[in-house]
Amino acid sequence: MRTAVIRNSIRASLSVAGVLALVGGCTAQAVQSGGHAKPSGTTADASSPGASSSGAASPKPSGTKPAGTKPAAPDAGASDDAKPAASPTPAPRTLYKPGDRGKGVRELQARLRQVAWLFEGPTGTYGPATTQAVKGFQGKRGLPKTGTTDAVTWDRLLKMTHEPTRDELYAAGGQPAAKPDPRCMTGRVMCISKTSRTLTWMIDGKRLMTTDVRFGSQYTPTREGVFHVDFKSRHHVSTIYHTPMPYAMFFSGGQAVHYSSDFAARGYAGASHGCVNVRDEAKIASLFNQVRTGDKVVVYW
Repeated sequence: MRTAVIRNSIRASLSVAGVLALVGGCTAQAVQSGGHAKPSGTTADASSPGASSSGAASPKPSGTKPAGTKPAAPDAGASDDAKPAASPTPAPRTLYKPGDRGKGVRELQARLRQVAWLFEGPTGTYGPATTQAVKGFQGKRGLPKTGTTDAVTWDRLLKMTHEPTRDELYAAGGQPAAKPDPRCMTGRVMCISKTSRTLTWMIDGKRLMTTDVRFGSQYTPTREGVFHVDFKSRHHVSTIYHTPMPYAMFFSGGQAVHYSSDFAARGYAGASHGCVNVRDEAKIASLFNQVRTGDKVVVYW
């Protein structure tokens, strides 16, 4: 009986102690394995995640960087989205350049004349005048002023011009001599083609000299056919027009082959009064010395 009273007294004392502990502010203590409570004030195990010397650590958001830390610059070489550097645009293909010669250059010059960028020629030689004309054409259209005709410059010129006629291609002369008329193939002949605007001096079918010539206008045409040299006059002056006609070789009435300073100065912009004009004075002087009275003259298309 007495023993039961003692047990009840102990239980009552423990209950009062528990209430006093809670009121006094004690914290619940973790129970170690084996049922032993950790001593009050002990820190967490250093090996535990988030442990700190001042108590339980506050959790950090995943991926958060410490305050004041600058983000690392992205590695451009490692980025999957990085684009390769653009290749430089290749320069347009060069078609004609200073020093070139030939038919293509002659066509270029004829087209430049159509748009009033070139006033001489065409000569078929890409010289300083052609270079300056190309630079002017390029600069007017916002193209690089190289003076060299590249594919872009040529394309712009083609769109602004028409295909040159034969007369435009040889506005300054220089045409290859036309095929000789069959009547030129025997004897001593001044073989004169209106198609190629050339005079070829031939002996027994052999070509000895070729020079540019100019003819009369539609109102004073040069007659066509087979003629002979009637007479020669080295320092002739026209009795009708009162103009010099040096190295004149008359073949059909008042029509003659002779030197023309007007032809030398103006080219095919002018015309004769029916005569066959020669503009190369050295050639006409040489021809005058070779041709004889009675030699044949053939004028043909």
